[in-house]
Amino acid sequence: MNWISGLAVFFIIWWIALFAMLPIGLRTQDDDGDVTLGTTSSAPGRPHMVRTLIRTTIAAMAIFAAYFVMVEILGLGFDDLPQIMPDFS
Repeated sequence: MNWISGLAVFFIIWWIALFAMLPIGLRTQDDDGDVTLGTTSSAPGRPHMVRTLIRTTIAAMAIFAAYFVMVEILGLGFDDLPQIMPDFS
């Protein structure tokens, strides 16, 4: 895998991990008891995006490291997955 492919895979993993990490630790305005006029009570009270981005980057690095070990060191790929459909030929 060259570095451009690795960067693309890392970006995709990071983006998916971001959406998985967004609700972790989120407190709504209703939880805080301070609902701003004109917003819904389920809106975030304090989003803490920097903490979420750091958590996402750490999780994406761990997932990418596992992917890198499986692909580059162990030599596993999509051809090594079990065949789901039977071969009718």
